[in-house]
Amino acid sequence: MNAASEPNRSDDWNSHWERFGRSATENPAQRYRHHLLLSLLQRRGRANGLKLLDLGSGQGDFLASAAEAWPQAELVGIELSEVGVLMTRHKVPQARVFTVNLFAPPAELAPLVGWANVSICSEVLEHVDDPVAFLQASRPYLANGATLMVTVPGGPLSAFDRHIGHRQHFTRESIARILEAAGFEVEQVTLAGFPFFNLYRALIIARGDHLVRDATTGPGPASFFFARSMMALFRFLFRANRPDSRFGWQIVAVARKSSDS
Repeated sequence: MNAASEPNRSDDWNSHWERFGRSATENPAQRYRHHLLLSLLQRRGRANGLKLLDLGSGQGDFLASAAEAWPQAELVGIELSEVGVLMTRHKVPQARVFTVNLFAPPAELAPLVGWANVSICSEVLEHVDDPVAFLQASRPYLANGATLMVTVPGGPLSAFDRHIGHRQHFTRESIARILEAAGFEVEQVTLAGFPFFNLYRALIIARGDHLVRDATTGPGPASFFFARSMMALFRFLFRANRPDSRFGWQIVAVARKSSDS
């Protein structure tokens, strides 16, 4: 639920992070995604000499995890929300973080052209109207041959997903097509999260408008207790998720930036 996307009138990302920043940090689904990405980086040996660009860095949770795992890494985040940027700078003071609309980049990004050897784009593309255009706009800041790691949601859209601005969910095939159209060579796409991530998402879908109402007006004591209990339970259960299954609803793609012509 990060935001470095093309602006849309229905997206108020400053308000979003003010309201949901803490719950996003505690969200077991976000923690699970970050664990998948950090593990991929470690297994691929990309943590050494890491120059990491987080596309849509939100309120800084992934950058904070990366800084803890690799203190010597160079970290940059770009984010549409000024509130998210301020939160990130507080959490990860060693990172460089910029308030950026990639479709109208500021001059201060010029030194980052060709800089990153790894880029993360986690839970962003479902929020943009044109994912191909968004990824194309990110290409100048990646070195030729740089690795791009993307997470996007699969499975059905919930009422809450629509409430926070999801335009679409993806499949293995659709995210591969998007990456290729944007000029990236797809190396792998996995469908993670079966069975417990799927179960967590199914509960969100089942709660439907009740969850939207809680998000809008604030949860009552019963809803708050239920949510905290479920998050604690699923943080434990997610350890047993399968890393790849045709049933998984958490999509993780790894691609490489093809050389600029």
